[in-house]
Amino acid sequence: MTIEEFKIKFREIKEKGFVPSTRRGPTGIGHTLETLLGIFENNEAHPDIEGAELKAHRTKGNSLITLFTFNNKVWKMPPLEAVKKYGSLDKDGRQGLYYTMSLKPNSAGLFLDVQQSEISIRHISGQVVATWKLQELAKRFMQKMPALIFVSAFTEERDGIEYFHFYRAQFMKGTSPELLADQFREENILVDLRLHDKGTMARNHGTGFRTYEDKLPLLFQSIIDL
Repeated sequence: MTIEEFKIKFREIKEKGFVPSTRRGPTGIGHTLETLLGIFENNEAHPDIEGAELKAHRTKGNSLITLFTFNNKVWKMPPLEAVKKYGSLDKDGRQGLYYTMSLKPNSAGLFLDVQQSEISIRHISGQVVATWKLQELAKRFMQKMPALIFVSAFTEERDGIEYFHFYRAQFMKGTSPELLADQFREENILVDLRLHDKGTMARNHGTGFRTYEDKLPLLFQSIIDL
């Protein structure tokens, strides 16, 4: 589907007003929009329209989504050493670093430090645990989400069934290291450490970079209403 074809179809969807969900649960909004657009489920994780990912959002919803993971050559101290030194017991009784990082030090003394060209996980002692170049993070983000069609919907419930009124579609693209730095400072992008002690090494599930759905527009340079 082209952008122009999407615009025509979306106008028709918008004029329908509230429509019943085609599926129960959190994924109902995306499934309903895709059904109305005539996009049918396949093995791809997300449908795309001229290379833009399609994302449906409940206006009052505030779900967290993972933008990407990035862990390549970022550790300034051996990961296993970091786990042993700053970790805590996870739900399985293993020593782990499972923290969502903040600008303020957590209970282990770790915090997120944002500079002009990089972000770091640091300890209040001065130890640098890991560092990411903002240029690399911007590049990774653009690889994962070069463009986004962000569709917003009002929701209401009738007799136990969720209804959606898809009222706005925005085309978003482009980001920059400077823009991402600002969003890290505002804590609109969350950094999740996800590793644990596996005996002779640290098992790393990949550092996750996440945001709230309603903050997604803040990560893009260009936003156009469709």
